[in-house]
Parts: sequence; C-alpha cells; structure tokens
Amino acid sequence: MKFMFRRRAALTAALVLAWMPVSQAQAQTPHKVRYEEVVRSVLYVPMYVGIQKGMFKDAGIEMSMKTSQGTDKGMAALLSGSADIVLIGPEASIYVANSESPIKPVVFAGLTATDGFLLMGRKPEPNFDWKQLKGSKIMSFRPGSNPDIFLEAALRKKGLDPKKDVTLVSNIGPAARTGAWLAGQNDYATFLEPEASSLEKQGKAFTLGAVGKEVGMVDYTVFTTTDAYLKKNRAAVQAWTQAVAKAQQYTAAAPAAELADLVGSYFTGLSKAELVSAIERYQQLQLWKKTPMVEKQAMDQLQDMLVQGGVLEAGKKVDYARFVDMGLVQNLAQK
Repeated sequence: MKFMFRRRAALTAALVLAWMPVSQAQAQTPHKVRYEEVVRSVLYVPMYVGIQKGMFKDAGIEMSMKTSQGTDKGMAALLSGSADIVLIGPEASIYVANSESPIKPVVFAGLTATDGFLLMGRKPEPNFDWKQLKGSKIMSFRPGSNPDIFLEAALRKKGLDPKKDVTLVSNIGPAARTGAWLAGQNDYATFLEPEASSLEKQGKAFTLGAVGKEVGMVDYTVFTTTDAYLKKNRAAVQAWTQAVAKAQQYTAAAPAAELADLVGSYFTGLSKAELVSAIERYQQLQLWKKTPMVEKQAMDQLQDMLVQGGVLEAGKKVDYARFVDMGLVQNLAQK
C-alpha cells in the first residue's frame, strides 16, 4: 500500500508537467478524433472541463462528440470504426478480450474512480439501511454492465444476495429509465446526476445511498480505443491523455461553483444551484480521479466482481496487460 501511495503521489506531481504548451506543429496539424461518451452526466465533469477550457484543442485535438446511451453501444461504435475513442466501462473491454473479435479494445486512461450512481427511493427514509431493500424491485441496468455489476457488489457488501433477496429490473434502456420511474415502475432505482437532482427537485425520488461509496475505489469509466487505432495514431492518443490529465488536475483544485459555470451548457435542465449541489455531492464521494492511471489492483477487483455476478468465468479472467496500456500515462510522468 505504501508503494502504491508513493507511486500515485509521484504521478500526480509529475502530471503537473502536462500543462506544458504543445508545439506549433501540433497546433497546425490537429488530430481529428471521433469521440463518444456513454451518457451525458455530471459524473463526467472533468471531460467537459477539458473541452470548455480548451485543453483538448491546446493538445492538438479536433474533436467531434456523440452520446452513445450505453457502454454496449459505445463499444459497438468503437469496434465498427464509427468512433475512435469512447468513454465506457472497462468491463466491456474484458468481454471483448475474451471474444473472437479480431479487433481488441485498449483502456489507456481512467476518468472516474468508482460508480457515481445514487440509490433512490420513493419516499424519504432518514434511517435507511440497505437491508430494507430485501423483497423489493430495484431498477438496474443491462446484466453484466458496470452499473449492474457495481450495484450487485454493493448489495453483497450489505449482506444481500442480489439474485435472491431483491429483484433487479434490467430491461429498461438508459434513455427510458426516468420515464419508467415517473410512471411508477419499481420500488427503488439508481440514478446518476443530473437525473438524481432533477427527480429530487420534483419530489419524485429521494437519495438513500451511493453505490460507489459501498463498493470502494474501482475504476468505473475509462477512455478506450482499439489496438489498431492506438498503433496508427499513438500521437493523437498521447495528446488526448495529456488533455485528460490537465482536466483532472484542474477539476481537483476548482470549487464546485466554478466548475458549474464551466460546464453549465451541458446541463441546460439544471439551475446553477442544482448543478453546484450535484458537483459537490460527487466531490464529497471522491468520484473523480486525480490522474488517468488505471491500476492493476482495481481491474483485478472488477474482474472478481464480474465472476461473483456470474458474467465472467473464473478461468477466463483477462490479464491486465491484454486490455490496459498505461504507457501513455507513464509518458506524461517522464516529461
């Protein structure tokens, strides 16, 4: 643990050097990158900060951005060649690594330190205990997806069997979840910000807990490309990693109100006060990584969770080096 702490501290200090200006050549020949995020969420504030502060542009990146509405769709876009870099859960890369796909995804930088979903109920429960969920229906996500796997892990840590003690409803698509909740479906649900704040504002849902707080620090969303794209466009992916590192450092140091001013245009349905509150909530939960490093220990823990969830055979765990390349992050520390 002491070694890992020193390693992270050294990397954090070294990443300050990533604020160095890019060359004139980079500015003249930008890297065109087609990017897809999994959903639009306050969970990804550091990414929006990087865009709004011009950090990607300064790194020589000319970006187009889409929202894929699901890790499965983001991975499909990556494998089909319609996206160059995607922000998705690392579990998708593990699944593809075990498949017959000739194209292999590569995780090259991390953004969020753990799950940002909030457990919500239909009424305030000041003395809420997770064991009260027994016998209830909880709106979750597609089986095997990160939101589903992390929720199952949280339930297990609280002494509940997610296969027997609760019913996880997993057949509602990401875009339809809020509507389903408002229509009265399910007893409990998990929501990201800004949906959580919006539902609270309407008095339609009340926050009872945080999934990531129960699970601990296990990388939840990561920047992913393909092995072929990385080989051909390593300079572009290196520039992207540099911009991510800058954005993480800035986000870690900035107050919530400043961040809300920067990213408000991405969340037009929220007032500034609501957005500040959502950002403060995520700051308190320490959801945003301070460096892009994705540690082997975290990926090992994720694969243990996948095995416990019954979506990965114990004998098919994927070696860290087969789906994660931290060389670009390490390059930043060497500058």
